[in-house]
Amino acid sequence: MMRNIVIGVGNVLFKDEGVGIFASKYLEENYDFEGDLEIIEGGTLGFKLMTYFQEYDNVIILDTVSIEDKPGEIFRLPSDVLLGLGQYRKTAHEVEIVEMLEIVSVLENHAEVTILGIIPEDIVSVEIGLTKKIEERFEEFILQTIKELDSIGIKAIKKDNKSVKDIGLQLIGSYNGEHLSRIPNEEDTTWS
Repeated sequence: MMRNIVIGVGNVLFKDEGVGIFASKYLEENYDFEGDLEIIEGGTLGFKLMTYFQEYDNVIILDTVSIEDKPGEIFRLPSDVLLGLGQYRKTAHEVEIVEMLEIVSVLENHAEVTILGIIPEDIVSVEIGLTKKIEERFEEFILQTIKELDSIGIKAIKKDNKSVKDIGLQLIGSYNGEHLSRIPNEEDTTWS
């Protein structure tokens, strides 16, 4: 039985740098999958990636990619291509992914690693929520992921229609300056 995993990597505190996290959560909330698939939000995983690269057959990483091109462009980077892209390493997690790949690539058994990356517009501002440009391309990013899963025999079945904003509010309670307001309930005595 093939073991497959989707890892959303990134940091939601810096605008578009959270795109991988939002995407993995979006997949979980809006789709059911037929086949052996695990989905995790990796945050900034570092060396933990090693174990995934060794224990799974297919690893699909959703992340930003720092390639000189237009924000919102989507790239599919198989690990061998990634290893050749020196200038790709901009954010800490991009560096870590490549470093882990370099280490496991010499091992006999390691996963087929594919990165689906989207070029961010803003990974500097401290705010939770994607930029307009990345929001416009988000659905396409999700469809590319579903296509990638399909190619390894995993079928996606749509079950819900939550927006990326819904996901952000649900996950963190904030999205581009909008916040969930907490309403105290009657029994909540800590408010008195």
